[in-house]
Amino acid sequence: MVVAKISDWTGDVGAEIRNSFGELQVGLPQPEPILSVSQVAPNGFSSMMKASRNILIINEGDTENFTVKKNVYAKPQTIVYIQAKDDASIIKILQDRKMEIRRIYLDADIDFTQSIFRKSKLDDSQFLTLKNLGLSLTIPDKFNKVDDTGEFLWLRNHLTSGIAKSGSNNILVYAVPLVDKTSVADSIVAIRNKIGKKYIPGSKEGMYMITEKAYTPFTFDATIDGKKAYETRGKWEVKDDFMAGPFLNYTIIDEKNNRLVVFEGFTYAPSVGKRAFLFELEAIAKSMKIQ
Repeated sequence: MVVAKISDWTGDVGAEIRNSFGELQVGLPQPEPILSVSQVAPNGFSSMMKASRNILIINEGDTENFTVKKNVYAKPQTIVYIQAKDDASIIKILQDRKMEIRRIYLDADIDFTQSIFRKSKLDDSQFLTLKNLGLSLTIPDKFNKVDDTGEFLWLRNHLTSGIAKSGSNNILVYAVPLVDKTSVADSIVAIRNKIGKKYIPGSKEGMYMITEKAYTPFTFDATIDGKKAYETRGKWEVKDDFMAGPFLNYTIIDEKNNRLVVFEGFTYAPSVGKRAFLFELEAIAKSMKIQ
């Protein structure tokens, strides 16, 4: 929720906000923004609007200021205040701090989502794979076991509402030996293809999950449980079949145990937006604790 004058919103400041925070999320089949952005004028910033979880307040003033406050009008809530003397100065702050502001809001939403999941979490000690790998995760109880070999865990949430009711949200957890720290990022696709062939079958013999060949995944630096990790977003498909969708992979370098710990989430939800499903999987992944 952006609190800004209509003249700012329809002018260069608004254009910068929409460009900065309406950027499309990579790895999704349909175009969906990383953050959904709406605007209200200061005189319309009513008590109902003040209950919004993430708020950006733009002001003009003599002093330049960038402030983050929590739980001012509601809980949980994150408010970013930006003040500067003119449009050009406000735009410069937005440009310089774009990634920081985006991360502030996304991290707040991760915390909020995890707090919801903690209220109805599975007892993860029931899963042999997590026990053997020394891992814990906050997983909501809407997920059910598909496979748990002791080395590989597959959990699935069947989507039951609306047009997505034939789809599912899926979690995979496994580990592979750490061979070379410098080549981890380059090996992620090969590892997931090998796991897909072994554990994720299609509807007929010879069909299995692979990384979509026509779409190159995006890999970013990440941190999970204080450890160096890589976040990879891309698209999966089933070899020789028509099933496909987005995936989110976290490959974590666990030097203490000389291994790579892998959390992957993938979604199958034809004809609907998938950003929210991937975000739930991200929140679960970032709850991981490694012994």
